[in-house]
Amino acid sequence: MNDQFIQGIIFDWNKIDDDSYLKQIEALKDVERLEFQNSINFFVGENGSGKSTLAKIIAGILKPTSGKILLDGEDITDLSITERANKGISYAFQQPVKFKGLKVKDLMSVASGKTLDIKGICDILSEVGLCARDYINRELNGSLSGGELKRIEIAMIKARATKLSVFDEPEAGIDLWSFNSLIHVFEDLHEKTDGTILIISHQERILEIADRIIVINDGLVEKSGKGEDVIPELLYKSSMCQKLSRD
Repeated sequence: MNDQFIQGIIFDWNKIDDDSYLKQIEALKDVERLEFQNSINFFVGENGSGKSTLAKIIAGILKPTSGKILLDGEDITDLSITERANKGISYAFQQPVKFKGLKVKDLMSVASGKTLDIKGICDILSEVGLCARDYINRELNGSLSGGELKRIEIAMIKARATKLSVFDEPEAGIDLWSFNSLIHVFEDLHEKTDGTILIISHQERILEIADRIIVINDGLVEKSGKGEDVIPELLYKSSMCQKLSRD
């Protein structure tokens, strides 16, 4: 099988007719204002509710049809993905991107914006549950599993240590031990950068570290509040759904 990877998708909205169905899709229909201030935030909701769409709009992968995106008071709505990255936004894809020909150690240095020593790279890889000796000289190609790529991508974002880090389902393909270690990675990243972390996740266990939970349902912000206030309601709804499915 040939190693062929999609490196990016560009939506040129100016070339799409005004009456096209694409412009009628409202993933986030009634979100007037969302603010994130130096905290760990979680987006939760059913599949297709608009969580990933919101995250991609923040990162610049998708363009909003209306409204503004402000970073430290600066309007970044019209900035490209690269420009937003330079402003201090990191994004971890739900399906990690593969970089054929690049080794893990090289990509880690590129991500950090400086030359990292071997010990520094090994320390970060170990934090995300990878044996540094086995991965530091590996190429990011098809020989790596989805879970391995996910952990390397999270390690890259930790190396970048930007003011805003977005993770789309970071637990996907991750085993239980590595999943538990990721919780400490997020807490450590937040502490060291004093920045904002946005996480899209379906895992109830990881919600415990949330400063704020935003529940999105059918493109609407259904509820937003402190983790201690929102989690009990989420757990109750989850238990009721399980009960109904059994009945």
